[in-house]
Amino acid sequence: MFVSTPQLSSPAPPAPSDARPSRTAWLVLVVVVLADLMDLIDSSIANLAGPSIHADLGGGQVTVQWVLSAYTATFALGLVTSGRLGDLLGRRRLFLLGMTGFTLASLACGLAPDAVFLIVARALQGLFGSVMIPQGLALVKVVFPPRHLRKALTPVGPLMGLTMVGGPLLAGWLLHLDLFGSQWRSLFLINVPFGLAAALLGHRVMPRHGGEDPDARLDLTGIGLLTAASALLVVPLIQGRELGWPAWTYVMMAAGALLFALFAVSQRRSRHPVVAPTLLRRRSFVVGLLIVAGFYASLSAFVLVVNLLLQQGMHWTPLRTGLTLLPWALGTAVAVLLAGAVLAERLGRATLHLGLALAVVGLLALWWSVAHWDTGITVWNLTPALLLTGFGSGLVFVPLTDFIIGDATPEEVGTGAGLLNAVQQFAGALGVAALGTLFYTHAGRLTPHSTLTAAERVFAITAALNLLTLPLVNLLPRHPQNAHA
Repeated sequence: MFVSTPQLSSPAPPAPSDARPSRTAWLVLVVVVLADLMDLIDSSIANLAGPSIHADLGGGQVTVQWVLSAYTATFALGLVTSGRLGDLLGRRRLFLLGMTGFTLASLACGLAPDAVFLIVARALQGLFGSVMIPQGLALVKVVFPPRHLRKALTPVGPLMGLTMVGGPLLAGWLLHLDLFGSQWRSLFLINVPFGLAAALLGHRVMPRHGGEDPDARLDLTGIGLLTAASALLVVPLIQGRELGWPAWTYVMMAAGALLFALFAVSQRRSRHPVVAPTLLRRRSFVVGLLIVAGFYASLSAFVLVVNLLLQQGMHWTPLRTGLTLLPWALGTAVAVLLAGAVLAERLGRATLHLGLALAVVGLLALWWSVAHWDTGITVWNLTPALLLTGFGSGLVFVPLTDFIIGDATPEEVGTGAGLLNAVQQFAGALGVAALGTLFYTHAGRLTPHSTLTAAERVFAITAALNLLTLPLVNLLPRHPQNAHA
Protein backbone atom coordinates (compact mmCIF):
# COMPACT_ATOMS: atom_id res chain seq x y z
CA MET A 1 0.00 0.00 0.00
CA PHE A 2 1.49 3.26 -1.12
CA VAL A 3 0.80 6.93 -0.60
CA SER A 4 1.20 8.48 -4.02
CA THR A 5 2.80 11.87 -4.42
CA PRO A 6 1.06 14.02 -7.02
CA GLN A 7 3.27 14.89 -9.97
CA LEU A 8 3.21 18.61 -10.55
CA SER A 9 3.23 20.07 -14.02
CA SER A 10 4.89 23.03 -15.57
CA PRO A 11 3.16 26.25 -14.52
CA ALA A 12 -0.28 26.85 -16.05
CA PRO A 13 -2.01 30.20 -16.52
CA PRO A 14 -3.69 30.68 -13.13
CA ALA A 15 -7.36 31.41 -12.68
CA PRO A 16 -8.15 34.86 -11.24
CA SER A 17 -7.27 34.73 -7.54
CA ASP A 18 -10.46 36.53 -6.48
CA ALA A 19 -12.79 34.22 -8.43
CA ARG A 20 -14.83 31.53 -6.73
CA PRO A 21 -14.51 27.90 -7.86
CA SER A 22 -17.16 26.95 -10.37
CA ARG A 23 -19.36 23.86 -10.21
CA THR A 24 -17.27 22.42 -13.03
CA ALA A 25 -14.09 22.87 -10.98
CA TRP A 26 -15.52 20.73 -8.18
CA LEU A 27 -16.56 18.05 -10.68
CA VAL A 28 -13.00 18.01 -12.06
CA LEU A 29 -11.72 17.47 -8.52
CA VAL A 30 -14.17 14.59 -8.03
CA VAL A 31 -12.90 12.87 -11.19
CA VAL A 32 -9.24 13.34 -10.22
CA VAL A 33 -9.75 12.08 -6.66
CA LEU A 34 -11.64 9.05 -7.97
CA ALA A 35 -8.68 8.25 -10.23
CA ASP A 36 -6.28 8.53 -7.28
CA LEU A 37 -8.47 6.27 -5.15
CA MET A 38 -8.66 3.64 -7.88
CA ASP A 39 -4.88 3.63 -8.17
CA LEU A 40 -4.35 3.53 -4.38
CA ILE A 41 -6.70 0.57 -3.97
CA ASP A 42 -5.44 -1.31 -7.02
CA SER A 43 -1.80 -1.00 -6.04
CA SER A 44 -2.53 -2.89 -2.82
CA ILE A 45 -5.50 -5.25 -3.24
CA ALA A 46 -3.46 -7.83 -5.14
CA ASN A 47 -1.51 -8.43 -1.93
CA LEU A 48 -4.63 -9.81 -0.28
CA ALA A 49 -5.88 -11.55 -3.42
CA GLY A 50 -2.51 -13.12 -4.25
CA PRO A 51 -3.05 -16.51 -2.60
CA SER A 52 -6.55 -16.79 -4.14
CA ILE A 53 -5.16 -15.93 -7.57
CA HIS A 54 -2.44 -18.55 -7.21
CA ALA A 55 -4.93 -21.20 -6.09
CA ASP A 56 -7.25 -20.44 -9.02
CA LEU A 57 -4.83 -19.86 -11.89
CA GLY A 58 -1.75 -21.78 -10.76
CA GLY A 59 1.41 -20.70 -12.54
CA GLY A 60 3.89 -21.42 -9.75
CA GLN A 61 4.68 -19.52 -6.59
CA VAL A 62 6.15 -16.59 -8.50
CA THR A 63 2.71 -15.78 -9.93
CA VAL A 64 1.87 -13.61 -6.94
CA GLN A 65 5.15 -11.73 -7.22
CA TRP A 66 4.58 -11.07 -10.93
CA VAL A 67 1.00 -9.90 -10.39
CA LEU A 68 2.30 -7.31 -7.92
CA SER A 69 5.54 -6.35 -9.66
CA ALA A 70 4.05 -6.09 -13.16
CA TYR A 71 1.77 -3.29 -11.94
CA THR A 72 4.28 -1.37 -9.85
CA ALA A 73 7.16 -1.65 -12.34
CA THR A 74 5.18 -0.38 -15.35
CA PHE A 75 3.57 2.30 -13.19
CA ALA A 76 7.02 3.48 -12.09
CA LEU A 77 8.46 3.51 -15.59
CA GLY A 78 5.45 5.32 -17.02
CA LEU A 79 5.61 8.04 -14.37
CA VAL A 80 9.08 9.08 -15.52
CA THR A 81 7.77 10.19 -18.91
CA SER A 82 4.03 10.77 -18.54
CA GLY A 83 4.39 14.31 -17.22
CA ARG A 84 6.45 15.23 -20.29
CA LEU A 85 3.93 13.49 -22.54
CA GLY A 86 1.21 15.61 -20.97
CA ASP A 87 3.14 18.71 -22.05
CA LEU A 88 3.39 17.37 -25.59
CA LEU A 89 0.00 15.76 -26.21
CA GLY A 90 -2.34 17.55 -23.81
CA ARG A 91 -3.20 16.68 -20.22
CA ARG A 92 -6.93 16.27 -20.76
CA ARG A 93 -6.35 13.86 -23.63
CA LEU A 94 -3.85 11.79 -21.65
CA PHE A 95 -5.97 11.73 -18.50
CA LEU A 96 -8.97 10.37 -20.41
CA LEU A 97 -6.78 7.91 -22.30
CA GLY A 98 -5.27 6.71 -19.02
CA MET A 99 -8.65 6.41 -17.28
CA THR A 100 -10.20 4.50 -20.19
CA GLY A 101 -7.19 2.21 -20.55
CA PHE A 102 -7.03 1.60 -16.79
CA THR A 103 -10.71 0.63 -16.77
CA LEU A 104 -10.38 -1.74 -19.73
CA ALA A 105 -7.24 -3.29 -18.23
CA SER A 106 -9.15 -3.81 -14.96
CA LEU A 107 -11.86 -5.62 -16.95
CA ALA A 108 -9.17 -7.75 -18.59
CA CYS A 109 -7.73 -8.60 -15.16
CA GLY A 110 -11.14 -9.67 -13.93
CA LEU A 111 -11.70 -11.90 -16.97
CA ALA A 112 -8.16 -13.33 -17.15
CA PRO A 113 -8.24 -17.02 -18.20
CA ASP A 114 -4.72 -17.78 -16.98
CA ALA A 115 -1.80 -16.37 -15.03
CA VAL A 116 0.12 -15.03 -18.05
CA PHE A 117 -2.92 -13.10 -19.30
CA LEU A 118 -3.44 -11.62 -15.83
CA ILE A 119 0.18 -10.52 -15.52
CA VAL A 120 0.06 -8.80 -18.93
CA ALA A 121 -3.22 -7.11 -18.00
CA ARG A 122 -1.74 -5.92 -14.70
CA ALA A 123 1.26 -4.49 -16.56
CA LEU A 124 -1.11 -2.56 -18.86
CA GLN A 125 -3.12 -1.44 -15.85
CA GLY A 126 0.00 0.01 -14.25
CA LEU A 127 1.06 1.67 -17.50
CA PHE A 128 -2.32 3.35 -18.06
CA GLY A 129 -2.41 4.34 -14.39
CA SER A 130 0.92 6.10 -14.79
CA VAL A 131 -0.47 8.01 -17.77
CA MET A 132 -3.59 9.05 -15.84
CA ILE A 133 -2.35 10.02 -12.37
CA PRO A 134 0.21 12.77 -13.12
CA GLN A 135 -2.21 14.78 -15.26
CA GLY A 136 -4.83 15.11 -12.53
CA LEU A 137 -3.29 17.76 -10.27
CA ALA A 138 -2.25 19.88 -13.25
CA LEU A 139 -5.88 19.96 -14.42
CA VAL A 140 -7.13 20.77 -10.90
CA LYS A 141 -4.67 23.67 -10.72
CA VAL A 142 -6.09 25.08 -13.94
CA VAL A 143 -9.74 25.13 -12.85
CA PHE A 144 -9.30 26.32 -9.24
CA PRO A 145 -8.30 29.91 -8.39
CA PRO A 146 -4.96 29.86 -6.49
CA ARG A 147 -6.36 31.01 -3.16
CA HIS A 148 -9.01 28.28 -3.21
CA LEU A 149 -6.74 25.43 -4.33
CA ARG A 150 -5.44 24.43 -0.88
CA LYS A 151 -8.98 24.48 0.56
CA ALA A 152 -10.20 22.29 -2.29
CA LEU A 153 -7.44 19.74 -1.68
CA THR A 154 -7.86 19.67 2.13
CA PRO A 155 -10.34 16.72 2.18
CA VAL A 156 -8.12 14.64 -0.11
CA GLY A 157 -5.65 13.59 2.61
CA PRO A 158 -8.29 12.27 5.04
CA LEU A 159 -10.06 10.52 2.16
CA MET A 160 -6.85 8.77 1.15
CA GLY A 161 -6.31 7.86 4.79
CA LEU A 162 -9.76 6.31 5.02
CA THR A 163 -9.07 4.40 1.81
CA MET A 164 -5.88 3.00 3.31
CA VAL A 165 -7.85 1.82 6.33
CA GLY A 166 -10.76 0.42 4.33
CA GLY A 167 -8.74 -1.12 1.47
CA PRO A 168 -7.75 -4.39 3.17
CA LEU A 169 -11.20 -4.73 4.70
CA LEU A 170 -12.93 -4.13 1.35
CA ALA A 171 -10.70 -6.67 -0.39
CA GLY A 172 -11.26 -9.28 2.32
CA TRP A 173 -15.01 -8.67 2.29
CA LEU A 174 -15.29 -9.02 -1.51
CA LEU A 175 -13.25 -12.23 -1.43
CA HIS A 176 -15.47 -13.52 1.37
CA LEU A 177 -18.71 -12.70 -0.49
CA ASP A 178 -17.45 -14.39 -3.68
CA LEU A 179 -20.04 -12.48 -5.74
CA PHE A 180 -21.47 -14.65 -8.54
CA GLY A 181 -18.61 -17.07 -7.96
CA SER A 182 -16.12 -14.41 -9.07
CA GLN A 183 -13.61 -15.10 -6.24
CA TRP A 184 -10.67 -12.68 -6.60
CA ARG A 185 -11.97 -11.28 -9.89
CA SER A 186 -14.43 -8.95 -8.18
CA LEU A 187 -11.48 -6.92 -6.82
CA PHE A 188 -10.64 -5.87 -10.37
CA LEU A 189 -14.15 -5.82 -11.86
CA ILE A 190 -15.30 -3.30 -9.24
CA ASN A 191 -13.14 -0.72 -11.02
CA VAL A 192 -15.17 -0.96 -14.22
CA PRO A 193 -18.37 0.95 -13.29
CA PHE A 194 -16.39 3.62 -11.39
CA GLY A 195 -13.88 3.96 -14.21
CA LEU A 196 -16.58 4.31 -16.86
CA ALA A 197 -18.43 6.92 -14.79
CA ALA A 198 -15.22 8.88 -14.20
CA ALA A 199 -14.25 8.73 -17.89
CA LEU A 200 -17.67 9.95 -19.04
CA LEU A 201 -17.79 12.74 -16.45
CA GLY A 202 -14.18 13.68 -17.19
CA HIS A 203 -14.95 13.96 -20.90
CA ARG A 204 -17.61 16.54 -20.08
CA VAL A 205 -15.86 18.66 -17.45
CA MET A 206 -12.07 18.43 -17.98
CA PRO A 207 -10.55 21.69 -19.30
CA ARG A 208 -9.25 21.63 -22.85
CA HIS A 209 -5.89 23.08 -21.82
CA GLY A 210 -3.91 22.06 -18.74
CA GLY A 211 -0.64 23.97 -18.72
CA GLU A 212 1.04 22.22 -21.67
CA ASP A 213 4.60 23.18 -22.58
CA PRO A 214 5.06 23.52 -26.36
CA ASP A 215 8.86 23.36 -25.96
CA ALA A 216 8.81 19.96 -24.23
CA ARG A 217 10.73 17.09 -25.86
CA LEU A 218 11.22 13.41 -25.08
CA ASP A 219 14.64 11.90 -24.41
CA LEU A 220 14.02 8.58 -26.16
CA THR A 221 17.53 7.31 -25.48
CA GLY A 222 17.19 7.94 -21.75
CA ILE A 223 13.74 6.36 -21.62
CA GLY A 224 14.98 3.30 -23.49
CA LEU A 225 17.99 2.83 -21.20
CA LEU A 226 15.90 3.24 -18.06
CA THR A 227 13.23 0.79 -19.24
CA ALA A 228 15.75 -1.85 -20.28
CA ALA A 229 17.76 -1.50 -17.06
CA SER A 230 14.64 -1.90 -14.92
CA ALA A 231 13.48 -5.00 -16.79
CA LEU A 232 16.93 -6.58 -16.56
CA LEU A 233 16.76 -6.30 -12.76
CA VAL A 234 13.14 -7.28 -12.08
CA VAL A 235 12.92 -10.35 -14.34
CA PRO A 236 15.83 -12.38 -12.88
CA LEU A 237 14.95 -11.41 -9.29
CA ILE A 238 11.49 -12.89 -9.70
CA GLN A 239 12.27 -15.89 -11.93
CA GLY A 240 15.73 -16.77 -10.61
CA ARG A 241 14.73 -18.87 -7.61
CA GLU A 242 12.19 -20.99 -9.52
CA LEU A 243 14.75 -21.72 -12.27
CA GLY A 244 17.62 -22.47 -9.88
CA TRP A 245 19.51 -19.21 -10.52
CA PRO A 246 21.07 -20.08 -13.91
CA ALA A 247 24.01 -18.01 -15.17
CA TRP A 248 21.84 -15.78 -17.37
CA THR A 249 20.07 -14.34 -14.30
CA TYR A 250 23.38 -12.97 -12.97
CA VAL A 251 24.31 -11.69 -16.43
CA MET A 252 20.97 -9.86 -16.69
CA MET A 253 21.38 -8.20 -13.29
CA ALA A 254 24.92 -7.10 -14.13
CA ALA A 255 23.71 -5.74 -17.47
CA GLY A 256 20.91 -3.89 -15.66
CA ALA A 257 23.39 -2.19 -13.35
CA LEU A 258 25.52 -1.22 -16.37
CA LEU A 259 22.53 0.27 -18.19
CA PHE A 260 21.61 2.30 -15.11
CA ALA A 261 25.14 3.76 -15.18
CA LEU A 262 24.79 4.52 -18.92
CA PHE A 263 21.43 6.19 -18.22
CA ALA A 264 23.09 8.47 -15.65
CA VAL A 265 25.78 9.42 -18.19
CA SER A 266 23.21 10.04 -20.92
CA GLN A 267 21.29 12.45 -18.71
CA ARG A 268 24.33 14.71 -18.43
CA ARG A 269 24.59 14.96 -22.21
CA SER A 270 20.92 15.12 -23.14
CA ARG A 271 19.36 18.43 -24.21
CA HIS A 272 15.99 17.26 -22.82
CA PRO A 273 16.90 14.87 -19.98
CA VAL A 274 14.36 12.61 -18.31
CA VAL A 275 15.78 13.74 -14.95
CA ALA A 276 16.88 17.36 -14.50
CA PRO A 277 20.65 17.22 -13.73
CA THR A 278 20.29 20.08 -11.23
CA LEU A 279 18.08 17.85 -9.07
CA LEU A 280 20.80 15.24 -8.79
CA ARG A 281 23.14 17.90 -7.38
CA ARG A 282 20.76 18.58 -4.48
CA ARG A 283 21.77 16.55 -1.42
CA SER A 284 18.28 16.50 0.09
CA PHE A 285 16.85 15.14 -3.17
CA VAL A 286 19.41 12.35 -3.62
CA VAL A 287 19.46 11.35 0.07
CA GLY A 288 15.68 11.47 0.20
CA LEU A 289 15.40 9.10 -2.77
CA LEU A 290 17.81 6.66 -1.07
CA ILE A 291 15.60 6.69 2.02
CA VAL A 292 12.52 6.20 -0.18
CA ALA A 293 14.14 3.20 -1.89
CA GLY A 294 14.93 1.38 1.35
CA PHE A 295 11.66 2.31 3.03
CA TYR A 296 9.35 1.29 0.18
CA ALA A 297 11.23 -1.91 -0.60
CA SER A 298 10.75 -2.86 3.04
CA LEU A 299 7.11 -1.76 3.12
CA SER A 300 6.01 -3.65 0.00
CA ALA A 301 7.74 -6.86 1.10
CA PHE A 302 6.21 -6.59 4.58
CA VAL A 303 2.64 -6.32 3.24
CA LEU A 304 3.16 -9.21 0.80
CA VAL A 305 4.69 -11.55 3.36
CA VAL A 306 2.01 -10.88 6.00
CA ASN A 307 -0.64 -11.90 3.46
CA LEU A 308 1.27 -14.99 2.34
CA LEU A 309 1.95 -16.05 5.93
CA LEU A 310 -1.65 -15.73 7.09
CA GLN A 311 -3.40 -17.11 4.01
CA GLN A 312 -1.05 -19.70 2.51
CA GLY A 313 0.79 -20.67 5.70
CA MET A 314 -1.84 -20.38 8.44
CA HIS A 315 -4.80 -20.97 6.07
CA TRP A 316 -6.73 -17.96 7.31
CA THR A 317 -9.54 -16.66 5.14
CA PRO A 318 -9.04 -13.45 3.12
CA LEU A 319 -11.62 -11.68 5.30
CA ARG A 320 -9.83 -12.67 8.50
CA THR A 321 -6.52 -11.57 6.95
CA GLY A 322 -8.02 -8.22 5.94
CA LEU A 323 -9.34 -7.67 9.46
CA THR A 324 -5.93 -8.59 10.86
CA LEU A 325 -4.29 -5.90 8.71
CA LEU A 326 -6.80 -3.27 9.84
CA PRO A 327 -4.66 -2.07 12.82
CA TRP A 328 -1.70 -1.56 10.46
CA ALA A 329 -3.81 0.44 8.00
CA LEU A 330 -5.43 2.43 10.81
CA GLY A 331 -2.07 3.26 12.38
CA THR A 332 -0.73 4.38 9.00
CA ALA A 333 -3.74 6.59 8.24
CA VAL A 334 -3.72 8.28 11.67
CA ALA A 335 0.02 8.96 11.48
CA VAL A 336 -0.24 10.38 7.94
CA LEU A 337 -2.91 12.84 9.06
CA LEU A 338 -1.01 13.71 12.25
CA ALA A 339 2.26 14.27 10.40
CA GLY A 340 0.58 16.38 7.73
CA ALA A 341 -1.31 18.53 10.23
CA VAL A 342 1.26 19.06 12.99
CA LEU A 343 4.42 17.00 13.33
CA ALA A 344 6.15 17.44 9.97
CA GLU A 345 6.26 21.23 10.22
CA ARG A 346 7.16 21.38 13.92
CA LEU A 347 9.68 18.55 14.18
CA GLY A 348 11.15 18.47 10.67
CA ARG A 349 13.53 15.55 10.15
CA ALA A 350 12.94 14.39 13.72
CA THR A 351 9.57 13.14 12.44
CA LEU A 352 11.45 10.83 10.08
CA HIS A 353 13.70 9.63 12.91
CA LEU A 354 10.66 8.90 15.05
CA GLY A 355 8.73 7.20 12.26
CA LEU A 356 11.56 4.93 11.12
CA ALA A 357 12.46 4.04 14.71
CA LEU A 358 8.86 3.10 15.51
CA ALA A 359 8.65 1.06 12.31
CA VAL A 360 11.82 -0.84 13.31
CA VAL A 361 10.41 -1.54 16.78
CA GLY A 362 7.09 -2.62 15.28
CA LEU A 363 8.74 -5.01 12.81
CA LEU A 364 10.92 -6.50 15.54
CA ALA A 365 7.82 -6.90 17.70
CA LEU A 366 6.15 -8.67 14.79
CA TRP A 367 9.20 -10.93 14.41
CA TRP A 368 9.08 -11.73 18.14
CA SER A 369 5.31 -12.39 18.04
CA VAL A 370 5.63 -14.84 15.16
CA ALA A 371 8.60 -16.59 16.79
CA HIS A 372 6.97 -16.72 20.24
CA TRP A 373 3.43 -17.75 19.42
CA ASP A 374 4.31 -19.96 16.43
CA THR A 375 1.27 -21.83 15.02
CA GLY A 376 -0.88 -20.69 17.95
CA ILE A 377 -0.73 -17.07 16.82
CA THR A 378 -3.97 -15.07 16.83
CA VAL A 379 -5.20 -11.72 15.51
CA TRP A 380 -4.77 -10.19 18.96
CA ASN A 381 -1.17 -11.39 19.20
CA LEU A 382 -0.34 -9.47 16.01
CA THR A 383 -2.40 -6.32 16.63
CA PRO A 384 0.07 -4.29 18.79
CA ALA A 385 3.02 -4.90 16.45
CA LEU A 386 0.97 -4.15 13.32
CA LEU A 387 -0.45 -0.95 14.84
CA LEU A 388 3.02 0.26 15.82
CA THR A 389 4.51 -0.63 12.43
CA GLY A 390 1.71 1.21 10.62
CA PHE A 391 1.99 4.29 12.82
CA GLY A 392 5.75 4.48 12.33
CA SER A 393 5.42 4.09 8.55
CA GLY A 394 2.70 6.73 8.39
CA LEU A 395 4.96 9.32 10.03
CA VAL A 396 7.46 8.95 7.18
CA PHE A 397 5.28 9.65 4.13
CA VAL A 398 4.51 13.38 4.41
CA PRO A 399 7.83 14.85 5.65
CA LEU A 400 9.88 12.71 3.29
CA THR A 401 8.05 14.21 0.31
CA ASP A 402 8.65 17.73 1.64
CA PHE A 403 12.39 17.11 2.02
CA ILE A 404 12.78 15.64 -1.46
CA ILE A 405 11.02 18.29 -3.54
CA GLY A 406 10.72 21.13 -1.00
CA ASP A 407 13.58 23.18 -2.46
CA ALA A 408 13.00 22.29 -6.11
CA THR A 409 12.45 25.18 -8.51
CA PRO A 410 9.18 25.44 -10.50
CA GLU A 411 11.06 24.01 -13.50
CA GLU A 412 12.31 21.04 -11.46
CA VAL A 413 9.31 20.17 -9.35
CA GLY A 414 7.44 18.21 -12.03
CA THR A 415 10.43 16.01 -12.79
CA GLY A 416 11.25 15.68 -9.09
CA ALA A 417 7.78 14.58 -8.07
CA GLY A 418 7.58 12.17 -11.00
CA LEU A 419 10.93 10.61 -10.11
CA LEU A 420 9.90 10.36 -6.45
CA ASN A 421 6.76 8.45 -7.42
CA ALA A 422 8.75 6.26 -9.80
CA VAL A 423 11.34 5.35 -7.13
CA GLN A 424 8.53 4.53 -4.69
CA GLN A 425 6.90 2.14 -7.12
CA PHE A 426 10.09 0.59 -8.50
CA ALA A 427 11.55 0.05 -5.02
CA GLY A 428 8.28 -1.64 -4.14
CA ALA A 429 8.61 -3.93 -7.15
CA LEU A 430 12.19 -4.81 -6.21
CA GLY A 431 11.18 -5.41 -2.59
CA VAL A 432 8.47 -7.83 -3.69
CA ALA A 433 10.84 -9.55 -6.11
CA ALA A 434 13.83 -9.93 -3.78
CA LEU A 435 12.18 -10.53 -0.40
CA GLY A 436 9.29 -12.46 -1.91
CA THR A 437 11.88 -14.80 -3.42
CA LEU A 438 13.58 -15.10 -0.02
CA PHE A 439 10.25 -15.93 1.62
CA TYR A 440 9.42 -18.70 -0.86
CA THR A 441 12.96 -20.09 -0.63
CA HIS A 442 12.57 -20.71 3.11
CA ALA A 443 8.82 -21.45 3.06
CA GLY A 444 9.30 -24.62 1.00
CA ARG A 445 5.95 -26.36 0.69
CA LEU A 446 4.17 -23.63 2.62
CA THR A 447 3.50 -25.56 5.80
CA PRO A 448 2.59 -23.47 8.86
CA HIS A 449 6.02 -23.98 10.47
CA SER A 450 8.02 -23.26 7.30
CA THR A 451 6.07 -20.10 6.46
CA LEU A 452 6.46 -18.83 10.02
CA THR A 453 10.23 -19.34 9.78
CA ALA A 454 10.34 -17.63 6.38
CA ALA A 455 8.26 -14.70 7.64
CA GLU A 456 10.56 -14.26 10.65
CA ARG A 457 13.53 -13.84 8.30
CA VAL A 458 11.74 -11.30 6.11
CA PHE A 459 10.51 -9.27 9.10
CA ALA A 460 14.07 -9.14 10.46
CA ILE A 461 15.42 -7.98 7.09
CA THR A 462 12.72 -5.32 6.66
CA ALA A 463 13.54 -4.02 10.15
CA ALA A 464 17.22 -3.90 9.15
CA LEU A 465 16.40 -1.96 5.96
CA ASN A 466 14.55 0.68 7.97
CA LEU A 467 17.38 0.77 10.50
CA LEU A 468 19.95 1.35 7.74
CA THR A 469 18.02 4.38 6.48
CA LEU A 470 18.09 6.09 9.90
CA PRO A 471 21.66 7.48 9.56
CA LEU A 472 20.75 8.88 6.13
CA VAL A 473 18.14 11.12 7.76
CA ASN A 474 20.98 13.03 9.46
CA LEU A 475 22.17 14.15 6.01
CA LEU A 476 18.91 16.03 5.45
CA PRO A 477 18.44 19.63 6.66
CA ARG A 478 16.63 19.99 9.97
CA HIS A 479 13.54 21.33 8.20
CA PRO A 480 12.46 21.10 4.54
CA GLN A 481 13.16 24.28 2.61
CA ASN A 482 9.48 24.95 1.95
CA ALA A 483 8.48 24.59 5.59
CA HIS A 484 8.63 28.31 6.20
CA ALA A 485 7.56 29.44 2.77
